[in-house]
Amino acid sequence: MAEQETLEKTQEASPESNKRKVKKSVRIAQMKEEKRERREQMAGFRGAVKAHLKNVPTSPRKMRLVADLVRGQKVDRALNILRFEAKVGSSYIEKLLLSAISNWENENEDRKVEDADLYIKEIFIDGGRMLKRLRPAPQGRGHRIRKRSNHITIVIDSLNPVESNEEDTTSENDNPENDN
Repeated sequence: MAEQETLEKTQEASPESNKRKVKKSVRIAQMKEEKRERREQMAGFRGAVKAHLKNVPTSPRKMRLVADLVRGQKVDRALNILRFEAKVGSSYIEKLLLSAISNWENENEDRKVEDADLYIKEIFIDGGRMLKRLRPAPQGRGHRIRKRSNHITIVIDSLNPVESNEEDTTSENDNPENDN
C-alpha cells in the first residue's frame, strides 16, 4: 500500500518536473498559443468594450461630477450632454467616449452603431498621480499644493444582444405537439 502511494506521488511529481524543464521561450510560445485559442473560441462572443484615459490633469472629485451625469445613459444622449456641459472634465470624457465607440466598431465590424443601441455600462474615475508643489506663505513658510490627476475608465455595451449564428432548424410543421 505504501509502495502504491509512493508511485502515485512520483507520477504526480513528474508532470511538474517536466514543466520546470521546459525552456522559458517554449513556455512563452505555449502561453501565446493558449491565448490565441481562447481568442478564437471567444470570437462569437462580443460583449462590453473598454476605453481608458490616464493622467488627466483634473482632480478626481471634479471629474466624478461629470461622470455621474452620463452614467447609464445611451451613447447619443451622453455625447449631447457632454458637448454642452461647461465643466472642465466634459471634454476629456467626450473624447474618451468617442474612443470607446470606435473600439466597439472595431470589435463588431459586422454591426452598425445605430442598430446596436449602445449605452454607458460603467464609468469610473480613479485617482492618478499627484504632483506636489510648494507655494510661498507668510513669514518664510511654504504651503504644500497637491496638483491631482485622475484615470478614467469607460465601458460601453449594446442593449441589443448579438444574434447567434446558429439558427433553430426545427420549423412549426416539424414539431409533433402542433399536430392537432
